[in-house]
Amino acid sequence: MRAAPGGFLVLPWPGSGSGGSDPGLEVEVEVEGHWGLLRCGAVLGFTLICVAVLRKWIAGGVCRCSVRLDGKTVLITGANTGIGKETSRDMARRGARVIMACRDLTRAERAAEEIRQSTGNGNVVIRHLDLASMYSVRQFAKDFIDSEDRLDILINNAGVMMCPKWLTEDGFETQLGVNHLGHFLLTNLLLPKLKSSTPSRVVNVSSIAHRGGRIDFDDLFFSRRPYSALESYRQSKLANVLFTRELGQRLRGSGVSTFCLHPGVIRTELGRHVEGWFPLLGMLLRLPSLLLMKTPTQGSQTTVYCAVTPGLEGLSGRYFSDCAEKETAPEGRDDAVARRLWDESARLVGLKDT
Repeated sequence: MRAAPGGFLVLPWPGSGSGGSDPGLEVEVEVEGHWGLLRCGAVLGFTLICVAVLRKWIAGGVCRCSVRLDGKTVLITGANTGIGKETSRDMARRGARVIMACRDLTRAERAAEEIRQSTGNGNVVIRHLDLASMYSVRQFAKDFIDSEDRLDILINNAGVMMCPKWLTEDGFETQLGVNHLGHFLLTNLLLPKLKSSTPSRVVNVSSIAHRGGRIDFDDLFFSRRPYSALESYRQSKLANVLFTRELGQRLRGSGVSTFCLHPGVIRTELGRHVEGWFPLLGMLLRLPSLLLMKTPTQGSQTTVYCAVTPGLEGLSGRYFSDCAEKETAPEGRDDAVARRLWDESARLVGLKDT
Protein backbone atom coordinates (compact mmCIF):
# COMPACT_ATOMS: atom_id res chain seq x y z
CA MET A 1 0.00 0.00 0.00
CA ARG A 2 1.39 3.41 -0.97
CA ALA A 3 0.27 7.01 -1.05
CA ALA A 4 -0.92 8.37 -4.33
CA PRO A 5 -0.85 12.00 -5.44
CA GLY A 6 -3.74 13.85 -3.93
CA GLY A 7 -3.66 11.86 -0.69
CA PHE A 8 -5.40 8.76 -2.03
CA LEU A 9 -4.28 5.30 -0.94
CA VAL A 10 -3.52 2.74 -3.63
CA LEU A 11 -4.32 -0.80 -2.51
CA PRO A 12 -2.70 -3.83 -4.10
CA TRP A 13 -4.86 -5.89 -6.51
CA PRO A 14 -6.07 -9.16 -4.86
CA GLY A 15 -3.78 -12.07 -5.71
CA SER A 16 -0.89 -9.81 -6.77
CA GLY A 17 2.26 -8.85 -5.02
CA SER A 18 4.26 -10.76 -2.51
CA GLY A 19 1.26 -11.68 -0.35
CA GLY A 20 -0.84 -13.15 -3.23
CA SER A 21 -0.79 -16.39 -5.19
CA ASP A 22 1.10 -16.88 -8.42
CA PRO A 23 -1.29 -16.79 -11.44
CA GLY A 24 0.97 -19.20 -13.31
CA LEU A 25 0.72 -21.66 -10.45
CA GLU A 26 -3.07 -21.46 -10.46
CA VAL A 27 -3.16 -22.24 -14.17
CA GLU A 28 -0.83 -25.20 -13.62
CA VAL A 29 -3.03 -26.60 -10.85
CA GLU A 30 -6.09 -26.19 -13.03
CA VAL A 31 -4.42 -28.02 -15.92
CA GLU A 32 -3.36 -30.82 -13.59
CA GLY A 33 -6.95 -31.13 -12.39
CA HIS A 34 -8.21 -31.42 -15.95
CA TRP A 35 -5.60 -34.08 -16.76
CA GLY A 36 -6.62 -36.01 -13.65
CA LEU A 37 -10.24 -36.01 -14.75
CA LEU A 38 -9.25 -37.06 -18.25
CA ARG A 39 -7.17 -39.93 -16.87
CA CYS A 40 -10.06 -41.10 -14.67
CA GLY A 41 -12.42 -40.89 -17.63
CA ALA A 42 -10.03 -42.84 -19.83
CA VAL A 43 -9.63 -45.56 -17.21
CA LEU A 44 -13.40 -45.76 -16.71
CA GLY A 45 -14.00 -45.90 -20.46
CA PHE A 46 -11.38 -48.60 -20.96
CA THR A 47 -12.87 -50.61 -18.07
CA LEU A 48 -16.37 -50.41 -19.55
CA ILE A 49 -15.08 -51.50 -22.95
CA CYS A 50 -13.28 -54.46 -21.34
CA VAL A 51 -16.43 -55.43 -19.43
CA ALA A 52 -18.51 -55.24 -22.62
CA VAL A 53 -16.01 -57.40 -24.53
CA LEU A 54 -15.85 -59.89 -21.63
CA ARG A 55 -19.64 -60.11 -21.41
CA LYS A 56 -19.89 -60.68 -25.18
CA TRP A 57 -17.28 -63.44 -24.97
CA ILE A 58 -18.99 -65.07 -21.98
CA ALA A 59 -22.37 -64.90 -23.74
CA GLY A 60 -20.99 -67.29 -26.34
CA GLY A 61 -22.73 -68.35 -29.54
CA VAL A 62 -26.14 -67.12 -30.59
CA CYS A 63 -28.66 -69.17 -32.57
CA ARG A 64 -29.53 -66.99 -35.54
CA CYS A 65 -31.76 -69.55 -37.23
CA SER A 66 -35.22 -68.11 -37.97
CA VAL A 67 -36.99 -71.41 -38.67
CA ARG A 68 -40.68 -71.45 -37.77
CA LEU A 69 -42.21 -74.39 -35.90
CA ASP A 70 -45.88 -73.91 -36.74
CA GLY A 71 -47.68 -77.23 -36.51
CA LYS A 72 -44.80 -78.81 -34.56
CA THR A 73 -44.88 -80.13 -30.99
CA VAL A 74 -41.98 -79.55 -28.62
CA LEU A 75 -41.65 -81.25 -25.23
CA ILE A 76 -39.26 -79.71 -22.68
CA THR A 77 -38.48 -81.11 -19.24
CA GLY A 78 -37.64 -78.80 -16.36
CA ALA A 79 -39.25 -75.97 -18.29
CA ASN A 80 -40.52 -73.67 -15.55
CA THR A 81 -37.21 -71.94 -14.74
CA GLY A 82 -33.74 -71.13 -16.04
CA ILE A 83 -32.72 -72.20 -19.52
CA GLY A 84 -35.69 -74.55 -19.76
CA LYS A 85 -38.07 -71.62 -19.43
CA GLU A 86 -36.16 -69.54 -21.97
CA THR A 87 -36.03 -72.48 -24.37
CA SER A 88 -39.80 -72.84 -24.00
CA ARG A 89 -40.22 -69.14 -24.73
CA ASP A 90 -38.13 -69.43 -27.90
CA MET A 91 -40.06 -72.47 -29.13
CA ALA A 92 -43.37 -70.71 -28.43
CA ARG A 93 -42.18 -67.61 -30.28
CA ARG A 94 -41.55 -69.81 -33.32
CA GLY A 95 -45.16 -70.99 -33.26
CA ALA A 96 -44.75 -74.49 -31.80
CA ARG A 97 -47.11 -76.26 -29.48
CA VAL A 98 -44.98 -76.29 -26.32
CA ILE A 99 -45.47 -78.86 -23.58
CA MET A 100 -43.69 -77.94 -20.36
CA ALA A 101 -43.05 -81.08 -18.31
CA CYS A 102 -42.44 -80.03 -14.71
CA ARG A 103 -42.59 -81.36 -11.18
CA ASP A 104 -44.04 -78.20 -9.60
CA LEU A 105 -47.25 -77.42 -11.46
CA THR A 106 -47.89 -74.15 -9.63
CA ARG A 107 -44.60 -72.63 -10.72
CA ALA A 108 -45.01 -74.24 -14.14
CA GLU A 109 -48.36 -72.53 -14.71
CA ARG A 110 -46.94 -69.15 -13.72
CA ALA A 111 -44.08 -69.63 -16.18
CA ALA A 112 -46.42 -70.88 -18.91
CA GLU A 113 -48.74 -67.89 -18.53
CA GLU A 114 -45.80 -65.51 -18.72
CA ILE A 115 -44.66 -67.22 -21.94
CA ARG A 116 -48.16 -67.08 -23.42
CA GLN A 117 -48.34 -63.37 -22.69
CA SER A 118 -44.85 -62.51 -23.95
CA THR A 119 -45.08 -64.54 -27.19
CA GLY A 120 -48.76 -64.34 -28.03
CA ASN A 121 -48.80 -68.14 -28.38
CA GLY A 122 -51.63 -69.62 -26.36
CA ASN A 123 -50.64 -73.18 -27.25
CA VAL A 124 -48.33 -73.58 -24.27
CA VAL A 125 -49.42 -76.28 -21.83
CA ILE A 126 -48.04 -77.86 -18.66
CA ARG A 127 -47.92 -81.47 -17.56
CA HIS A 128 -46.69 -83.10 -14.41
CA LEU A 129 -43.47 -85.09 -14.59
CA ASP A 130 -41.21 -86.16 -11.74
CA LEU A 131 -38.01 -87.60 -13.19
CA ALA A 132 -37.07 -88.98 -9.77
CA SER A 133 -39.96 -91.45 -10.11
CA MET A 134 -39.99 -94.08 -12.83
CA TYR A 135 -43.71 -94.53 -12.17
CA SER A 136 -44.25 -90.82 -12.93
CA VAL A 137 -42.15 -91.10 -16.10
CA ARG A 138 -44.14 -94.09 -17.34
CA GLN A 139 -47.47 -92.42 -16.54
CA PHE A 140 -46.40 -89.22 -18.28
CA ALA A 141 -45.28 -91.09 -21.40
CA LYS A 142 -48.53 -93.08 -21.55
CA ASP A 143 -50.67 -89.94 -21.23
CA PHE A 144 -48.56 -88.13 -23.82
CA ILE A 145 -48.82 -90.92 -26.39
CA ASP A 146 -52.58 -91.21 -25.82
CA SER A 147 -53.29 -87.49 -26.12
CA GLU A 148 -50.72 -86.00 -28.52
CA ASP A 149 -50.68 -86.48 -32.28
CA ARG A 150 -46.96 -85.92 -32.74
CA LEU A 151 -43.61 -85.15 -31.09
CA ASP A 152 -41.14 -83.26 -33.24
CA ILE A 153 -38.57 -82.17 -30.65
CA LEU A 154 -37.85 -83.69 -27.23
CA ILE A 155 -35.57 -81.54 -25.07
CA ASN A 156 -34.26 -83.33 -21.99
CA ASN A 157 -33.35 -80.24 -20.00
CA ALA A 158 -34.22 -80.93 -16.36
CA GLY A 159 -31.47 -81.71 -13.90
CA VAL A 160 -30.06 -81.43 -10.40
CA MET A 161 -26.53 -80.35 -9.56
CA MET A 162 -24.32 -81.35 -6.64
CA CYS A 163 -27.16 -82.11 -4.25
CA PRO A 164 -26.61 -84.03 -0.99
CA LYS A 165 -26.78 -87.81 -1.15
CA TRP A 166 -30.44 -88.46 -1.71
CA LEU A 167 -32.12 -91.57 -3.09
CA THR A 168 -35.12 -91.57 -5.39
CA GLU A 169 -38.19 -93.66 -4.66
CA ASP A 170 -36.68 -96.34 -6.91
CA GLY A 171 -33.46 -96.43 -4.87
CA PHE A 172 -31.32 -94.53 -7.40
CA GLU A 173 -28.81 -91.89 -6.35
CA THR A 174 -30.61 -88.67 -7.22
CA GLN A 175 -28.19 -87.05 -9.68
CA LEU A 176 -27.81 -90.16 -11.83
CA GLY A 177 -31.50 -90.99 -11.37
CA VAL A 178 -32.85 -87.60 -12.48
CA ASN A 179 -30.17 -86.41 -14.89
CA HIS A 180 -29.78 -89.69 -16.74
CA LEU A 181 -32.07 -92.60 -15.85
CA GLY A 182 -35.32 -90.60 -15.86
CA HIS A 183 -34.53 -89.08 -19.25
CA PHE A 184 -33.28 -92.42 -20.58
CA LEU A 185 -36.62 -94.05 -19.80
CA LEU A 186 -38.67 -91.09 -21.01
CA THR A 187 -36.86 -90.93 -24.35
CA ASN A 188 -37.21 -94.63 -25.01
CA LEU A 189 -40.92 -94.63 -24.15
CA LEU A 190 -41.52 -91.69 -26.51
CA LEU A 191 -39.48 -93.09 -29.41
CA PRO A 192 -42.54 -94.46 -31.24
CA LYS A 193 -44.07 -90.97 -31.29
CA LEU A 194 -40.76 -89.43 -32.38
CA LYS A 195 -40.41 -91.99 -35.18
CA SER A 196 -43.92 -91.31 -36.44
CA SER A 197 -43.17 -87.56 -36.56
CA THR A 198 -39.91 -87.64 -38.53
CA PRO A 199 -37.78 -85.74 -39.11
CA SER A 200 -37.58 -85.30 -35.33
CA ARG A 201 -34.92 -84.60 -32.73
CA VAL A 202 -33.84 -85.45 -29.18
CA VAL A 203 -31.71 -82.83 -27.43
CA ASN A 204 -29.95 -83.73 -24.17
CA VAL A 205 -28.57 -80.94 -21.98
CA SER A 206 -25.25 -82.19 -20.59
CA SER A 207 -22.27 -80.18 -19.31
CA ILE A 208 -18.56 -79.63 -19.76
CA ALA A 209 -18.40 -81.30 -16.33
CA HIS A 210 -18.50 -84.64 -18.14
CA ARG A 211 -14.75 -84.15 -18.52
CA GLY A 212 -13.11 -86.12 -15.77
CA GLY A 213 -16.28 -88.11 -15.16
CA ARG A 214 -16.32 -91.90 -14.82
CA ILE A 215 -19.13 -94.44 -14.98
CA ASP A 216 -18.51 -96.70 -11.99
CA PHE A 217 -20.52 -99.77 -12.94
CA ASP A 218 -19.57 -101.49 -9.70
CA ASP A 219 -21.01 -98.69 -7.56
CA LEU A 220 -23.22 -96.39 -9.63
CA PHE A 221 -25.11 -95.06 -6.61
CA PHE A 222 -22.21 -94.59 -4.15
CA SER A 223 -23.41 -97.44 -1.97
CA ARG A 224 -19.90 -98.55 -1.01
CA ARG A 225 -17.62 -95.58 -1.69
CA PRO A 226 -17.85 -92.19 0.05
CA TYR A 227 -20.36 -89.92 -1.64
CA SER A 228 -18.97 -86.99 -3.61
CA ALA A 229 -21.52 -84.53 -5.00
CA LEU A 230 -19.08 -83.43 -7.70
CA GLU A 231 -18.13 -86.97 -8.77
CA SER A 232 -21.80 -87.90 -8.90
CA TYR A 233 -22.63 -84.87 -11.03
CA ARG A 234 -19.77 -85.60 -13.42
CA GLN A 235 -20.89 -89.22 -13.72
CA SER A 236 -24.45 -88.13 -14.58
CA LYS A 237 -23.29 -85.60 -17.19
CA LEU A 238 -20.96 -88.15 -18.76
CA ALA A 239 -23.94 -90.51 -18.87
CA ASN A 240 -25.84 -87.85 -20.90
CA VAL A 241 -23.01 -87.73 -23.44
CA LEU A 242 -22.71 -91.52 -23.72
CA PHE A 243 -26.48 -91.96 -23.93
CA THR A 244 -26.62 -89.47 -26.81
CA ARG A 245 -23.77 -91.24 -28.59
CA GLU A 246 -25.37 -94.68 -28.31
CA LEU A 247 -28.86 -93.36 -29.13
CA GLY A 248 -27.46 -91.79 -32.31
CA GLN A 249 -26.05 -95.18 -33.33
CA ARG A 250 -29.29 -97.02 -32.65
CA LEU A 251 -31.47 -94.46 -34.46
CA ARG A 252 -29.33 -94.29 -37.60
CA GLY A 253 -31.61 -94.20 -40.64
CA SER A 254 -34.77 -93.75 -38.55
CA GLY A 255 -35.23 -90.03 -39.22
CA VAL A 256 -34.71 -89.22 -35.53
CA SER A 257 -31.54 -87.26 -34.73
CA THR A 258 -30.04 -86.69 -31.30
CA PHE A 259 -27.58 -84.18 -29.89
CA CYS A 260 -26.12 -83.27 -26.51
CA LEU A 261 -24.66 -79.99 -25.40
CA HIS A 262 -22.90 -77.86 -22.82
CA PRO A 263 -25.03 -74.73 -22.22
CA GLY A 264 -22.32 -72.76 -20.42
CA VAL A 265 -22.03 -71.56 -16.84
CA ILE A 266 -25.37 -69.91 -16.16
CA ARG A 267 -27.03 -67.88 -13.42
CA THR A 268 -29.91 -70.25 -12.58
CA GLU A 269 -31.36 -72.09 -9.60
CA LEU A 270 -29.36 -75.18 -10.55
CA GLY A 271 -26.43 -74.06 -8.39
CA ARG A 272 -28.49 -73.72 -5.22
CA HIS A 273 -26.97 -76.87 -3.71
CA VAL A 274 -23.45 -75.58 -4.38
CA GLU A 275 -24.19 -72.61 -2.15
CA GLY A 276 -25.56 -75.05 0.41
CA TRP A 277 -22.22 -76.88 0.51
CA PHE A 278 -20.14 -73.68 0.50
CA PRO A 279 -22.32 -70.77 1.75
CA LEU A 280 -19.42 -68.35 2.20
CA LEU A 281 -18.15 -69.11 -1.30
CA GLY A 282 -21.64 -68.58 -2.64
CA MET A 283 -21.86 -65.15 -1.03
CA LEU A 284 -18.42 -64.13 -2.30
CA LEU A 285 -19.18 -65.27 -5.85
CA ARG A 286 -22.66 -63.82 -6.11
CA LEU A 287 -21.53 -60.42 -7.34
CA PRO A 288 -18.83 -61.70 -9.75
CA SER A 289 -21.35 -64.18 -11.12
CA LEU A 290 -23.36 -61.28 -12.52
CA LEU A 291 -20.36 -60.53 -14.70
CA LEU A 292 -18.89 -63.98 -15.32
CA MET A 293 -21.96 -66.15 -15.94
CA LYS A 294 -24.43 -66.36 -18.81
CA THR A 295 -28.00 -65.26 -18.43
CA PRO A 296 -30.64 -67.99 -18.91
CA THR A 297 -31.45 -66.59 -22.36
CA GLN A 298 -27.79 -66.77 -23.38
CA GLY A 299 -27.53 -70.25 -21.86
CA SER A 300 -30.47 -71.51 -23.91
CA GLN A 301 -28.90 -70.64 -27.27
CA THR A 302 -27.11 -73.94 -27.93
CA THR A 303 -30.22 -75.92 -26.95
CA VAL A 304 -32.25 -73.89 -29.43
CA TYR A 305 -29.52 -74.30 -32.05
CA CYS A 306 -29.57 -78.10 -31.74
CA ALA A 307 -33.36 -78.16 -31.79
CA VAL A 308 -34.06 -76.05 -34.88
CA THR A 309 -31.00 -75.59 -37.10
CA PRO A 310 -31.46 -77.35 -40.45
CA GLY A 311 -28.83 -79.77 -41.74
CA LEU A 312 -27.56 -81.22 -38.47
CA GLU A 313 -28.85 -84.72 -39.13
CA GLY A 314 -25.42 -85.92 -40.25
CA LEU A 315 -24.05 -84.97 -36.82
CA SER A 316 -26.46 -87.11 -34.83
CA GLY A 317 -24.94 -88.38 -31.59
CA ARG A 318 -22.49 -85.47 -31.37
CA TYR A 319 -21.74 -82.86 -28.70
CA PHE A 320 -22.20 -79.08 -29.06
CA SER A 321 -21.24 -75.91 -27.20
CA ASP A 322 -21.70 -72.24 -28.11
CA CYS A 323 -23.81 -73.19 -31.14
CA ALA A 324 -21.07 -75.29 -32.73
CA GLU A 325 -19.99 -78.91 -32.69
CA LYS A 326 -17.21 -79.56 -30.18
CA GLU A 327 -15.21 -82.66 -29.31
CA THR A 328 -16.14 -84.43 -26.12
CA ALA A 329 -13.61 -85.59 -23.58
CA PRO A 330 -12.04 -88.99 -24.40
CA GLU A 331 -14.29 -90.67 -21.82
CA GLY A 332 -17.28 -89.42 -23.81
CA ARG A 333 -16.16 -91.26 -26.96
CA ASP A 334 -15.93 -94.77 -25.51
CA ASP A 335 -18.41 -96.85 -27.50
CA ALA A 336 -17.98 -99.93 -25.31
CA VAL A 337 -18.84 -97.97 -22.17
CA ALA A 338 -21.77 -96.34 -23.99
CA ARG A 339 -23.22 -99.72 -24.92
CA ARG A 340 -22.70 -101.10 -21.42
CA LEU A 341 -24.33 -98.01 -19.87
CA TRP A 342 -27.33 -98.45 -22.18
CA ASP A 343 -27.78 -102.07 -21.16
CA GLU A 344 -27.36 -101.31 -17.45
CA SER A 345 -29.74 -98.34 -17.65
CA ALA A 346 -32.37 -100.46 -19.40
CA ARG A 347 -32.04 -103.09 -16.67
CA LEU A 348 -32.35 -100.53 -13.87
CA VAL A 349 -35.48 -98.85 -15.24
CA GLY A 350 -37.09 -102.12 -16.35
CA LEU A 351 -36.99 -101.38 -20.06
CA LYS A 352 -37.05 -104.32 -22.44
CA ASP A 353 -36.55 -104.73 -26.18
CA THR A 354 -34.38 -101.63 -26.66
